[in-house]
Amino acid sequence: MPPDINEDARHKAKMANRKAIQDAEVAGKTVEKGLLIVHTGKGKGKSTAAFGLLLRAVGRGFRCGVVQFGKGAWQSGERTAIERFGDQVQWHTLGEGFTWETQDRARDVEAAKRAWAKTLELMADSSIRLVVLDELNIALRYDHLDIGEIVAALKARRPDLHVVVTGRNAKAELIEAADLVTEMSLVKHHFAAGVKAQEGIEF
Repeated sequence: MPPDINEDARHKAKMANRKAIQDAEVAGKTVEKGLLIVHTGKGKGKSTAAFGLLLRAVGRGFRCGVVQFGKGAWQSGERTAIERFGDQVQWHTLGEGFTWETQDRARDVEAAKRAWAKTLELMADSSIRLVVLDELNIALRYDHLDIGEIVAALKARRPDLHVVVTGRNAKAELIEAADLVTEMSLVKHHFAAGVKAQEGIEF
């Protein structure tokens, strides 16, 4: 059966119209700035998405930094891969494990403070264009750090610095300050079916 010429013409006209609208919308965006990005929610993939952004930035020649607030010193696949970029990425794992593992609030608070001090150091380095603050939301959720102090410092960062914050339960103050917030929803997870954490998927 020959193609419906009228249908093809309608489709072409529809796509041309859509393109014109899209082009006009893109042309109207003229502000360029460092972004504060928050990945939160109960779904899997918050840190994974942040490291994807880091990889994109590295590919563009940016120097980047990572500060991990809660995952302890275990070697993740992301860290192993990113270490191959040498000094283009500074990686600092300064947490001592999740709060339910340490079960020591004072120790968790001190670890969070060390991680935040390293964050301020990276943010002050003008050669670094993107910083990932992995699981900072957890430290804030348990009040290991002062939310007002953290938000004020993030707002005061230099104009060209991108910062990505990950972790569940992002506080309202951080969400308000952010330029981009993505909430990852849990629809289905293999863990509920008794499947353990998989190498190359979870770590």
